[in-house]
Order: sequence, then C-alpha cells, then structure tokens
Amino acid sequence: MQKSIERIADDSEGHSYEFPVFRFEGTDKAAPSAYLQAALHAGELPGVVAIDALMPMLEKAEAEGRIKGSITVVPQANPIGRAQYHFGEHQGRFHLGTRTNFNRGFPLLAAPDVELLPDTTLGTADQRLKTRLLQLSIGHDIVLDLHCDDEGLAYLYVHARLWPAMADCAAAMGVDAVILWDEDTDGTFEGASITPYLNLPAEVARFDRRVATTVEYRGILDVDGALAGADAEGLYRLLVARGVVQDQALSTPGSFTGLVAPLENIDMMPAPRAGAVLYKVKPGDRVAEGALLATIVHAPGEAGGRTQLFAPQAGIILTRRSRRIIRAGEDLLKLVGDRKSADARSGTLED
Repeated sequence: MQKSIERIADDSEGHSYEFPVFRFEGTDKAAPSAYLQAALHAGELPGVVAIDALMPMLEKAEAEGRIKGSITVVPQANPIGRAQYHFGEHQGRFHLGTRTNFNRGFPLLAAPDVELLPDTTLGTADQRLKTRLLQLSIGHDIVLDLHCDDEGLAYLYVHARLWPAMADCAAAMGVDAVILWDEDTDGTFEGASITPYLNLPAEVARFDRRVATTVEYRGILDVDGALAGADAEGLYRLLVARGVVQDQALSTPGSFTGLVAPLENIDMMPAPRAGAVLYKVKPGDRVAEGALLATIVHAPGEAGGRTQLFAPQAGIILTRRSRRIIRAGEDLLKLVGDRKSADARSGTLED
C-alpha cells in the first residue's frame, strides 16, 4: 500500500488543505479497478469508519497477493468542509465561501479523459478540490461515493443504465433499497463519474462491468463499530464479486431483494408549519395513502396548535430528519411511493 498526501490551495495566501490517498497496486492489469471515497459531505462519518474497518482487510489481501485490480481509497475526501465550524457547529455540507453544496458543481465531462478537466487555477478552493477528486477517480471501473442520510435505511443511488447489472453490488453490500435516476444537471460526484460514459459506444462504456453509486449509509448518528464492520464487509464482498480482490472463501452474492424504485417516485414531504416534530413513522415502515406521518406542534397548549402531515400515496419511509425542530417548508422525510410523485423536486438527486 502506498500513501500520498494531496494538497489543495486555499483562496488566501498561506493556507492550504490536505487529505491522504491510499493506493493498492493490482497484479492483473485486466482486472477491474476501484475508487472509494467517503465524507464528501464532511460531517457524514459512517463511510469513514467503514473504510477504517476495510483497510486491514485490503492490507491482508495485498500481503497474500489477492488484490487483482488497483484500488484507490480516499477516507476523508473533504478537508475544506472538515475545517468549517460556525459558533461551534460543524458545517460540512456547503462551502461557506461559495455557498455551494460540496456534492454539486462537479464537471460533467463528454468523455472519461482527464485532459478535459477544467483549469481551476483561478477558481475557488472547493472547485479545485472537486476537480482533483474527479481526476483521482476517472478511469476506474468501480466508483463508490460513501455518504449517509439524516436518519434512514441503507440505500444506493444508481443510474438507470447500470441497473440491473449492479444488482450484485446491492446484494453484496446488504443495502435495503436502490433509487434509480437517469439525468444529472447539477453535477453530483456520482453524475460526474457516469456521465462521461453515457455517449460512448456500448463496447467502450462497458456498463455490464461499470459501477458508480452514491452509498447512503443510514443516518448521520450511525457511527458505530459494529455497523462499520458490517459495512466494510459489504464493501469487501463487492470488490470480490467484481473481481478486484480474490477471495475463494466468499460465495457469490445472492439476488437483491430490497426496494427498487425510480427517483421520480420520491415524495420529499415539506413541513407545512414550523415547530416541534412528533413522528408517527420511522424508516422502513410501509404506509398507506392518507396515513398519518407526523404531527407538528406549532402552538403548544393552544387549541388548533397542532398540524398533521399525511401520506400522499402508499409507499415506504426511506429517511426522516434526525432533529426535531423544523421550519416551514423544510423537508421532513423521504417517502418512496408506489407511483410517480406529484412533487417536481423529486426529479434531481436530493443529496
């Protein structure tokens, strides 16, 4: 294993950010290669501890000559967000300088060629970080971007062109659901990883062996040793199933039996009033159309001081907010409905 340090210049003189990159050299140039990164939203740590648990497994495989394809690992992909605090509260989702989501604004290239990456010499630090992360990942057959939601099931975002070929990956990782999407106009990292291949001939794009996904490891508070170990085993099983790592002790993943739905079926369920949230449902619950989802206490102790929120259609609760104070218009939960949502906002990746 080789460790290197990447440095990203700040927008002010005398400042820079750095993050480590670990590389395992494969023994078979024909084997698929893999790129894994975590904490692009710097406060989302389940993927970080999963990689921490995965690294000894990869080092053991390397020592035994079982790493066939090259592997690049970035355990903490966002040193800028990691350093951002406001009055003691960590702010790792948006770059405070540009007010841009760290998982937006990645270059959507016409082909998987690093020469097409933009020159960010005169750009901002977050633009330089995004360009460098994409540069590190381009050319890998497998690209995993590890995130987490607020409170939720474990699920994947997957481009529709990669499904059902990626069903083995979902089964190997043991996730509960897969959300399919087919257009990215905002420049997510996942979108930037798959867009360069969409207009290539099928024999070049090789969607049968390509993996690109945003992995949502449950909730932001699920930073736990046992969960990290299970998630690491899932990542390892994926790498074995796809031929990056050889391990004859592991069997082929079974069929994926979790929920599969298009992104357009998600209802985001905004809060009609500000106040304290009393949830009636939790992630994983199946609800009927018209079922009570939550009550918002907006005028405590007063007649009419509660407002209820009901399911617009039948479906599965995918996620909900972890905090119990809400403002009017903020999204309370994600409901994966049995049919297309009437909410037009569901047309793009929310994360």
